Amino acid sequence: MPLKGKILNVEKARFDKILRSDEIKNIFTVLGTGAGKEEYDIEKIRYHKVVIMTDADVDGSHIRTLLLTFFYRQMPDLISRGYLYIAQPPLFRVGKGKSGIYLKDESEYRDYLVRRVCEQKDVYIEGRDTPLDDDILYTFLKDLSDYYNAVERLRRKEYDIDLLLIMIGMDLRDKFFLQDREKMFSLKDRLDEAGYLTGDLEYNSEFEIYEMDVSEGRKPEIKDSDSYRTRSSYSKMLFKVGKNLISTSDYKVMLKNYDKIQEMNKPPFKVFLTGSTEKEILFEDTSSFFHYIMGEAKKGISIQRYKGLGEMNPDQLWETTMDPEKRIMLQVNIEDAEQADDIFTLLMGEEVEPRRNFIQTNALEVSSLDY
Repeated sequence: MPLKGKILNVEKARFDKILRSDEIKNIFTVLGTGAGKEEYDIEKIRYHKVVIMTDADVDGSHIRTLLLTFFYRQMPDLISRGYLYIAQPPLFRVGKGKSGIYLKDESEYRDYLVRRVCEQKDVYIEGRDTPLDDDILYTFLKDLSDYYNAVERLRRKEYDIDLLLIMIGMDLRDKFFLQDREKMFSLKDRLDEAGYLTGDLEYNSEFEIYEMDVSEGRKPEIKDSDSYRTRSSYSKMLFKVGKNLISTSDYKVMLKNYDKIQEMNKPPFKVFLTGSTEKEILFEDTSSFFHYIMGEAKKGISIQRYKGLGEMNPDQLWETTMDPEKRIMLQVNIEDAEQADDIFTLLMGEEVEPRRNFIQTNALEVSSLDY
């Protein structure tokens, strides 16, 4: 059943207004349960499998949340009986002609590219006379992919990547570093040496940590020999080294994968076609090596990214999302009804202040957002 745009947010609406919504009236009518305390009867439901299918973009996520709010508030038995599902349309199609395959999300897409290029290339690192084994190369490239993906997300949020690398180099990993006054002074000195402008250390009594503001100063020189430096523009925003930084999901991912790639991150890298020792391509730094490898992985295939269901042909939509033999669906359940109730009230309810506080507290945690 098609819906026109975003449905009414039932968390904020009186029941009489809910019943005036054409889209919601259509849902009640199609399911056959009736509406309201006196008429609603889950035993009259016509379908035991109700599937929410929305676009894979932010608007689609919003519509899905509104629908989940509606079903949770007005038809809770639909969820408790296991009748409600969420469709999983693919985000990508890659390959050649009819031999293409569908991939669910960015993670599957990156994994596909890494596996493909591992079959095409031999890679030598410093100190080894033989190419990396396929399994080792796959793990190394996958970790590099996760690392640079986090770097790219942080860059889009206007973080200064060189500044973050200094912090990682100083082993800023958790609140224990922020609690150590001497370590924070050492970091301050290191940032001053690198040309940044640092503020005074400020003690945060609530979390018992030290924090400081960092702003753009004299630009550090970018050296090609530095395996991790990027050539992105520098952030002009003030940056606070403190609790928000270490709780940022992308910083955690960047830090974790920085550690994981150390064993194999030994430039220069030599790249050959698999099984060949001719036409060597040499890379002195990790960044140029990785971006070359991922560029090679995309050669010879078509790549489609479906931001909306309308971008897919009817046969593609059937094959990937609607065919009972092939489709993947998530069943909606309520593991903790009380917690779910609190979340819906917070995010979808009338009170603006609690929602604003939640957004301000968790804004830095967003790792997937359309730009």
